[in-house]
Amino acid sequence: MWSGLRPLLLRLHFYAGILIGPFLLTAAVTGLLYTATPQIESVVYRHELKVGEQGAAEPLATQVEAARAAVPGGRLVSVTRGAGATDSTRVAFDVRGLPEGDTRTAFVNPYSGEVLGTLRTTGEWLPVRAWFDSLHRTLHLGSFGRNYSELAASWLWVEVAGGLALWLGAPRNRLRLRLRKLFVPRRGPRGRGRTLSWHGAVGLWVSAGFLALSATGLTWSVHAGANIGKIQDSLGGSTPTVATAVATTTVTGIGHTSGGRSGAGRAAAVGSASREDVGIDAVARAARGAGLHGTLVITPPADARSAYVVKENTRRWPELQDSVAVDPANGKVTAALRFDDYPVLAKLTRWGIDAHMGLLFGLANQIVLALIAVALIGMVLWGYRMWWLRRPARATGPRPGRLPVRGAWRRVPGKVMAPLVVVAAVIAYYLPLFGLPLACFLLMDLVIADVRRRKETAR
Repeated sequence: MWSGLRPLLLRLHFYAGILIGPFLLTAAVTGLLYTATPQIESVVYRHELKVGEQGAAEPLATQVEAARAAVPGGRLVSVTRGAGATDSTRVAFDVRGLPEGDTRTAFVNPYSGEVLGTLRTTGEWLPVRAWFDSLHRTLHLGSFGRNYSELAASWLWVEVAGGLALWLGAPRNRLRLRLRKLFVPRRGPRGRGRTLSWHGAVGLWVSAGFLALSATGLTWSVHAGANIGKIQDSLGGSTPTVATAVATTTVTGIGHTSGGRSGAGRAAAVGSASREDVGIDAVARAARGAGLHGTLVITPPADARSAYVVKENTRRWPELQDSVAVDPANGKVTAALRFDDYPVLAKLTRWGIDAHMGLLFGLANQIVLALIAVALIGMVLWGYRMWWLRRPARATGPRPGRLPVRGAWRRVPGKVMAPLVVVAAVIAYYLPLFGLPLACFLLMDLVIADVRRRKETAR
């Protein structure tokens, strides 16, 4: 069975490596650059991010008012109080003219109320991280560019699984020699054998990291991500949100100002205590009293029937992602959602995404990601080098290497081939950017065979 299946795997591994390799290489290079963004941000935005501890902090309402003066006409989106004593307070506003998801964020010294500066932010990302994040995900090509990263994620696991099968199934003599050849790259004269040894051994060592990156990358992709989300929802593993409904009240201020994108009328002072709104400081105290720690993100009520939402945003191990809803009329916690109560699939998704982004284990996480990215770059380049070294011995000029032998599928037993076709069809349905290239590979193989047959006939 293996003697029949191996040529088929080799041919698929070869075609995918040649044609998907550039996408994998691009994803690896941009991902490697992304791993350094925390250190770059800490230098570039040190003035906005860090302050000297100066005693008692100003009320959050005062800080929000100072931020509003720096971003006139903005609609308050969130207030983030850092966990550290030297962290600045981030106050994000929705401003007319910015793309969806982008905000204008003011950074406020919590001890003096001074606005340290304003930056355009994307979600919670500062400009540097947002730029590298977009480079890695879309190559700055917008929604169309997301197809490149999804294509890479859809085929990375296929290349890894096929490569492992080929490497582990290769014939080797004696157990000790076999283990050494599996795990230790070959030394000696340069050539295709040495390159293959490095390609296989390094791939074996880093295979778990490759598979993890592929799986987590697919979860937020466009096409496959939507299908994965449906499966996750059907299994009861979607990420829950805290209930925000409260009794109808008139909220005067915290989220609405004249001139904002919402077009709401004139409002009362932001964060000030009133009969209808206890104020943002009372909300923060209620959240702390409910057991929330670390970095807190406070989101104002969406409308008169909604509560404030306060969520922990500590995305390192152990994750702090608890959230509570606070009634603006009386400052009482109306609902709480603990990360411990998340479904297992939702937890795994959160951990996986944060690990993929280098957030879960801090600097150690970044180093591991960088090593995986370097290994993937090496794997792709070694693969192309092996193809180059397969060219005919007397070839001159830039002539590529030989293709693997055709007709491999005929050697696979029917009882094996039939399940493989069914499994491939199911995977292609849920991962469209796996299925479409696979169909292209098959079509290209048929075209190459037809061209060769015509040449032989012409002779």
